[in-house]
Amino acid sequence: MDWRNCAFEIERLLKFALKKELIEEPDVIPSRNALLDLFKIPVPYEGPVPDEVPDTPYEILKNLLDYALKIGLIPEDTQTYRDLMDSRIMGLLMPRQSEVIKKFYAIASKEGIQKATDYFYRLSCDSNYIRMDRISKNIYWQVPTEYGTLEITVNLSKPEKDPREIELARKLKPSGYPKCALCLENVGFSGNLNHPARQNHRVIPVKVAGEQWYFQYSPYVYYNEHCILFYEKHVPMKISEKTFERLFDFLEQFPHYFIGSNADLPIVGGSILAHEHFQGGRHVFPLDRAPVESFYKHPRFPDARAGIVKWPMSVIRLSGRDRSRLVDICSYILYRWKEYDDANADILSRSLKNGETVFHNTITPIARINRRGELEIDLVLRNNRTTEDHPYGIFHPHEDLHHIKKENIGLIEVMGLAILPGRLKYELEEIEKILQGERAFSGDRCGPEDPLYKHKEWIEELVAKYGNKCSEKEAKSIIKQEVGNKFLKVLMDAGVFKRDEKGRSAFDKFMSEIGFEKSGGEGPDD
Repeated sequence: MDWRNCAFEIERLLKFALKKELIEEPDVIPSRNALLDLFKIPVPYEGPVPDEVPDTPYEILKNLLDYALKIGLIPEDTQTYRDLMDSRIMGLLMPRQSEVIKKFYAIASKEGIQKATDYFYRLSCDSNYIRMDRISKNIYWQVPTEYGTLEITVNLSKPEKDPREIELARKLKPSGYPKCALCLENVGFSGNLNHPARQNHRVIPVKVAGEQWYFQYSPYVYYNEHCILFYEKHVPMKISEKTFERLFDFLEQFPHYFIGSNADLPIVGGSILAHEHFQGGRHVFPLDRAPVESFYKHPRFPDARAGIVKWPMSVIRLSGRDRSRLVDICSYILYRWKEYDDANADILSRSLKNGETVFHNTITPIARINRRGELEIDLVLRNNRTTEDHPYGIFHPHEDLHHIKKENIGLIEVMGLAILPGRLKYELEEIEKILQGERAFSGDRCGPEDPLYKHKEWIEELVAKYGNKCSEKEAKSIIKQEVGNKFLKVLMDAGVFKRDEKGRSAFDKFMSEIGFEKSGGEGPDD
């Protein structure tokens, strides 16, 4: 590919940008010149360019990246360096932050907030900020269980680091700018080996509960329109009364989305605890569909519906129309749970570590507008205590499940969508071959160097249960169901009140101690 071919691809990219309304006609010449300058091309392509352009920029970007590698703009042919360059390319075609904000709120004013988020989500995809080509590679299936249909995803959208990149990144001194992947300073940031490029990233300012927050989409979209709401300041996550005010205020502004928060403690929290943020989107999760199995009422909050949800984790569902009253009851439950102890259920609210008090109880809250048009919130009770028997956490996936899921159980998993590591694609395919008799397997000969070693006991159980003469279709179906069964156990391990008689009794005891009484119906207006 020579510079003339590169100039031709630039013209194709400009046509793509026009079609997707990243730029307008008056922007074509300056955008062309910026791209020519980037690739050190003296003159633009002057031949015919097909009017038809692809619906995505991936093929065009690949050609441009190959040329960038050839002329040394990309120092090494690794995924990270290519990502840094394609974000730089697309950044030259992006509207300014102020223009995106004006357009978003103009659409919201004239056509409604849903049309505004439609525009912003489409922009985030067309700009390649959300890399839909990679996300489409994720493996997804559903599994029926006694708690409803769970969702399983094997995450292939985050490419593994090349060993060369890991070594270079290790030598790179952290700059501390931006402070984290959520900070406002990511908008337009050029990136480096330790931090993704964000020239094609834009955010929308939103006032929430009288504070300045910013709305964006996750670049990994684990579900439809997976959005993030982050605070203007880099401050740690904290679940408090203010959390509930923010959740309900956001819902009233974005009623077509749900909004929730990871817990604010290690082990039971998310991957970014250092920056206050929420996650939301337009997706109906298995937890949303789960019914209330026990209804309660509270004399202090007679206008609120309350109940325990039939779910493998411990969930209190509240709903009502009075926002301030819902904030009050959520705050009350949070306060009482943070102080709650039940040694018989392994629940201790605090412990001493190196002479300092460590707190263990918190909540994962998830809010939505329900089918009645009411504000509804699920409060998922969490505890992050560890013991010698369970060093990763008493209410964390136990070690017999780590071959499938070892990471924290955050907001998304709590709602019934498993985000499983990409390594499982190969490993599960190999286990399917064993069930079909296409690959021999002996637990005695399977050593630590074998990728299937971590699954050894599970494979032996599967072969004993199903044999090794399954058809390809049967093997795939078995693996999907059995992985789903493992995820269900993951959620049950994370539940503080277990689903057996002892656990149900302990959950009832907690509800009683904080003043709730069982009721026969759903609550007000049932």
